[in-house]
This record gives sequence, C-alpha cells and structure tokens, in this order.
Amino acid sequence: MKSTAVLDLRGVGYSYPQTGGLSTVVRDLTFQVGTAEIVGIVGPSGCGKTTILKLAAGLIRPDAGAVLVNGHQGPGVHADVGYIFQDPRLLPWRTVIENVMLPLQVQHASRPQARLTAERALAVVGLPDVNQHYPAELSGGMRQRVAIARALTYDPAILLMDEPFAALDAISREKLNLEILALRQATSKTIVFVTHSINEAVLMADRVLVLSPRPAMVRREVEVPFGPERECAIQDSVEFAHLTGLIREAMDY
Repeated sequence: MKSTAVLDLRGVGYSYPQTGGLSTVVRDLTFQVGTAEIVGIVGPSGCGKTTILKLAAGLIRPDAGAVLVNGHQGPGVHADVGYIFQDPRLLPWRTVIENVMLPLQVQHASRPQARLTAERALAVVGLPDVNQHYPAELSGGMRQRVAIARALTYDPAILLMDEPFAALDAISREKLNLEILALRQATSKTIVFVTHSINEAVLMADRVLVLSPRPAMVRREVEVPFGPERECAIQDSVEFAHLTGLIREAMDY
C-alpha cells in the first residue's frame, strides 16, 4: 500500500440490477495510487474500467468496501477529483474561455476570478491564445486539452481520464500522452487513466493495473521503470516490448 495514497480503493464491489437478478461489475477490488503517480488501467472490453473511474470519482457508490480520496470517504462526488471523458463535452455555443470557466461559475466564483483561473489553466495545457474561439474551430486534440484545462480549474488532487485520446490520430495521441507527462511534472497531479492501448499505458504510466474479465479484479500489476521524463522513442526499446508483453500475457491475449 502506498504510504501517501491519494486514492485508496479497499475491497470495493459494485453490481447493478438486471432482469433476473444482479450483474456484478466489480468484486473485491483493492488498489492505491500515490501522490503525483500515474496509474494506467487496462483490461478486456466491458470488464468494468469506466465503472471503476466512476466509483473513484464518487459518481456512483460501491455496494461493498470503501473509496477514500486523501483519506476521506465522501457521500457523493469527491471535490478533489477531476474527471475527463473520452468526449470533451464542450458546450458548442460557449467560447473556449467560457467553457473552462463553467465549473467555477457553477460554484459561484466571481467572473473576474473565474476568468483569471481559466486563463491560467489554459496556459498550463499550452492553449493561451484560443480564449475566444469556439469548440468547432479547434482540432480534436485542442478540444481535449480544453477539457483538461476545465478539469484543472478547481485544482483537484486527482485527474481521472477515461480513454481521453481514443478518438485522435496516432500522432496527436502520442503528443498528448507526452503533454500529460509534462503536466504531471508541472503540477504534481495524481492521474489515473483507462485505455485500450497497451502501448499508451506503458508510455504514460508508472504502474499498469491489468484487470480480469467482469467482475473486475486486479489480475496483475506491472511496474514501469522509465522515470517521469519520457520520449516516444522508448517504444522502440527491448524493455518496452518486454513490459507490453507482460501485460498482453496477463490479459490472455
């Protein structure tokens, strides 16, 4: 167990009703994520990866076990968690700056303060000059960076990312992978991300959790020893191939 765990899942279980009874999605799931750590989650399609992120965020409550964020178990959505979806979910009628300001406006922050915070968040993700653009005027990668900036506005301790780059081309995807690594370096955010790409998991993560088929449990944990600063070229290394092979083996490929 991480001594400085920011996210701590302890024996978590979750089921939902269906015709004829309950369908168990997660069973006795236990793992921890430390401060400024990046953890990737991979597993078979439909095994419960997104459900795990929703449990971690407090969007749904477990039937068994506990989910702790910074040592606390809240009754609802965790204030210390930012959630980034596969679809950026930007409002098309609002400009970039207005989209990023939205969470702060919901929290009744003053407009000047909300704007200043949003401008700083956009600078962190490398988009200081698109404030007045609309989402339709941006590339897919830029829209996803706006979504990340929006999640950063209230300074969450943890960023949960649900396949945020799945819809992007390979070049844009790798660029954003490296930008997330740089974001971690700049902000010390703890990041948990779900992906179907084993290469992406190894490129970005400090640890990769391999899940079993539903009901999801951690089948294997793979440590990634590359350090915090990485380049795409590590994908050509023998060690990278070895790590991706371990994960494929654990998934019964």
